[in-house]
Amino acid sequence: MKSEGKVMIVDDNAANLKLGGDLLEIEGFEVCRCIDAESAIKSLDLFRPVLILMDLALPGMDGLQLTRKLKAEENTRKIKIVALTASAMKGDKEKILSAGCDGYITKPIDTRKFKKQILQYLQYL
Repeated sequence: MKSEGKVMIVDDNAANLKLGGDLLEIEGFEVCRCIDAESAIKSLDLFRPVLILMDLALPGMDGLQLTRKLKAEENTRKIKIVALTASAMKGDKEKILSAGCDGYITKPIDTRKFKKQILQYLQYL
């Protein structure tokens, strides 16, 4: 299993940031934790992730707006973005994918499935 790489988590919930980040670090990923879109944009100048786990309900610019912005820019459009969402209602999948996300993971994070979900998005399995 290939486990190197950088992953950014953008979530305004401290518990989600800690849990997701800790699970990724255990697997050998370098993790950047951001509490909002603005800090994520600033962090992208130095931290070049292969994957961004994006909460949709962020203060200020929401996760879908940030995803559209990143997918529109040449230097960030190839980063895989996976939405982290508590709302997986009918129609949400289409909204998430049309914004440019490569998929989504529902919250709360299932610690038994999380590693496999991340590796599938990175195509390490």
